Amino acid sequence: MSDSIEWICGVDEAGRGPLAGSVVAAAVILDPSRPIAGLNDSKKLSAKVREELFDIIIRDAKAWCIAEASPAEIDSINILQATMLAMQRAIEGLEKTLGRMPDGALIDGNRCPKVDIPMEAIVKGDSKVQAISAASILAKVTRDRDMQILHDQFPMYGFNQHMGYPTPFHFETLKEFGPCPMHRRSFAPVREVMEQKLL
Repeated sequence: MSDSIEWICGVDEAGRGPLAGSVVAAAVILDPSRPIAGLNDSKKLSAKVREELFDIIIRDAKAWCIAEASPAEIDSINILQATMLAMQRAIEGLEKTLGRMPDGALIDGNRCPKVDIPMEAIVKGDSKVQAISAASILAKVTRDRDMQILHDQFPMYGFNQHMGYPTPFHFETLKEFGPCPMHRRSFAPVREVMEQKLL
């Protein structure tokens, strides 16, 4: 691989707001010779289109990596730091594919993880930069699939419907059954339920 080629990855995450499950991040370097049509902020795409684009990105991107931080890590270091950790893992994971670290990273949002390469944070980057859009799709689809597996393990919470986000139904089931092992105990609604059950 020629050292004159610059490999810049786009990075995004999914799952900062839910009460359960991991926060998932992805880093993607697109291949200019294999453009991917239809890339956009994953939240603006239907689940069907996201799934289709997921397969195309995996196939046609120059390199990609998906990483996560667990609920236990979220509880230990807080959701912001866990998000940065997941992004760091995703960026560093590209080295296995490239044989070296990427030359730089464009990060969705207003903060950058701690990785020793040039980085730029771009607010709403998932709708401005194609590589970030691709990363948002990989992260979102992966997290949704993870939550479906979690639903199969704990069907009473309805994770396949709300993906762990704080909905009225999720609150009701949380109060009825208490948290499962994948709930984020540091998040106020979960913590409050646990405290009430101790009374």
